[in-house]
Amino acid sequence: MQRETFEELVAEAVSGLPEEFRELLDNVEIFVEDWPSKEQLKNVGLRDRHELLGLYEGTPITHRDQSYNLVLPDRITVFQKPLESQCRSTAEIKREIIRTVKHEIAHYFGMDEDRLDLIENRGGS
Repeated sequence: MQRETFEELVAEAVSGLPEEFRELLDNVEIFVEDWPSKEQLKNVGLRDRHELLGLYEGTPITHRDQSYNLVLPDRITVFQKPLESQCRSTAEIKREIIRTVKHEIAHYFGMDEDRLDLIENRGGS
């Protein structure tokens, strides 16, 4: 898939979030990269670059206080090549991008992996 098309799908996933969540996104930038770096993999305890579909790097809003100012934006990165390698169609890529964006934004809102796994395994309840 062309990078521009992939980036458009990521932008659509963000714009498709409920407005009340989009309005709370503050000091966070969303990027598309081909692959995670070795450092990013190491930081999340992975070795296989095909396993990491997205990554939130920053200070969740639940941990910000009055001293949180004049800092670089948090980063959400969506990794194109791992997503493409796990999907068989454009429709599947689009679904996985949406899921990945929601997952990483949930980290921004302070949710940890255990809580996200519980939610995702129960179908979003």
